[in-house]
Amino acid sequence: QVQLVEPGGGLVQPGGSLRLSCAASTRIFGSFTADTMGWYRQAPGKQRELVAHVTGGGSSYYSDSVKGRFTISRDNAKNTVYLQMNSLKPEDTAVYYCNVWSSSNQYWGQGTQVTVSS
Repeated sequence: QVQLVEPGGGLVQPGGSLRLSCAASTRIFGSFTADTMGWYRQAPGKQRELVAHVTGGGSSYYSDSVKGRFTISRDNAKNTVYLQMNSLKPEDTAVYYCNVWSSSNQYWGQGTQVTVSS
């Protein structure tokens, strides 16, 4: 069983910044290796969409809507993925979900609310 813990959401004004983090852990004895780690988001009334992901080899992908404003990174020693969000816009308001692939299994965080509003 893999657990994803993702603190870091909140309320921020337009143009502001916020950093999300997601730490993956397991109670199963033995090593745990995260493959692709990423972030999705879901706004009210909309489908969940991929925001960004980073592979185990360090290659990253960004959706067009966040490219140039968001940066995804990971710390493999801590099995943690980060999402630095800059120049936030009201349309970035959503619940953000951490997503991790490991040994062909997919895991989801509980979600954290990000609200961009003045």
